[in-house]
Amino acid sequence: MQDEPRYLLIDTRVLPDVFLRVAQAKRLLASKEVKNATEAAKAVGISRSALYKYKDFIFTRTDEDSGRALTFVVSLKDNPGVLQELLSVFFRVGANVLSINQNIPVDSVALVSVTVRMKEDLPREEILRRLRALPGVVEATVL
Repeated sequence: MQDEPRYLLIDTRVLPDVFLRVAQAKRLLASKEVKNATEAAKAVGISRSALYKYKDFIFTRTDEDSGRALTFVVSLKDNPGVLQELLSVFFRVGANVLSINQNIPVDSVALVSVTVRMKEDLPREEILRRLRALPGVVEATVL
């Protein structure tokens, strides 16, 4: 067998309970609902050693993760509120913004890249049309 990682998609109903509890403990730690690994392990009913043994090998995937990720590159005029209007388009179409990267304006135009996860399958052309219609948007494309 190879030494490199291999991944399987397994229904959680056939896994030992400890794996689900490790995933729950990781979620508690990530959301800061507990202060440390000891509290997380105690909260989900596993030993701290089980948490440390498996935590780097167990990852969860939700239905939300299965959405389509798109990166939009938009040139914006250096005017107040333009970025806010841009982001409101993504909100209105039900997109989850994963990252925003804005460069310093050059010649009063800033390049912004926004990566979003689309829950609904709205055509990218429709989103581009909405972005291009905004006051202050010079150009909009999808990577």
